[in-house]
Amino acid sequence: MRNVNEISHLKYNIMASEISPRAEVSPKAKIGKDCKIFPFVYIEDDVEIGDGCIIFPFVSILNGTRMGAHNKVHQGSVIGALPQDFEFRGEKSECIIGNNNIIRENVVINRATHTGGQTVIGNDNFLMEGAHISHDTKVGSQCVFGYGTKIAGDCEIGNGVIFSSSVIANPKSRVGEGAMVQVGCTFSKDVPPYIICTKRAEYGGVNNTMCAAYGIDEKVLKHIANAYRLVFHGNTSVFDAVLQIKEQVPDSPEIRNIVSFIEATKLGIIGKI
Repeated sequence: MRNVNEISHLKYNIMASEISPRAEVSPKAKIGKDCKIFPFVYIEDDVEIGDGCIIFPFVSILNGTRMGAHNKVHQGSVIGALPQDFEFRGEKSECIIGNNNIIRENVVINRATHTGGQTVIGNDNFLMEGAHISHDTKVGSQCVFGYGTKIAGDCEIGNGVIFSSSVIANPKSRVGEGAMVQVGCTFSKDVPPYIICTKRAEYGGVNNTMCAAYGIDEKVLKHIANAYRLVFHGNTSVFDAVLQIKEQVPDSPEIRNIVSFIEATKLGIIGKI
């Protein structure tokens, strides 16, 4: 995941942006150049918005939000919303948004729960209508969140992940890069990289489409399939399957990514069909 704190340099110049007189923008908020802020937008004091952002009507951007450049936030979305967490006591935390994200209507992104914590959204993500990213979740770049997808608190989402509509990720679950989660799936365990997770939260094969988009060649694709054959279709434990991958599957960055992801799991990984 890219470090979203390395957002493109923000040069705040509120006079260079087009801000509707019917928007309520705190004079303490820092607004970049060439932004367009429509009527009935509400922006609180402790907010930073980078250059070239478009904020459509009825959007609320709340304290602790740090937004990069060239984002589009559509009607009814709430960015930096207070965490929906019983542990929250009003601490000062952040919601970090990278660059070039499209945030469609009625999306909610919560800031983190505890002092110094961060909810992080990377770059070039597309959040469709009604998506919700909860407190302290970390999202990579180039992900797609389908209609009504809900990501609970403390989740980790890798780069290039695709969520179909109405997916629910339960707290602290992880999704590896290049994975796809099918429509209506609810999952409480980790989804390893480069795979398809079925509606029943089971392994549905390698995500060949995303692997091709990543430029993974056919030989490595076969190695990935062999690795997951050992994990999901072998007669051993996941721990032993990882040992077999190390011994039997030719090394590559993708295979190392699979091994390290599985070795780091705390919740376990999704099941097999």
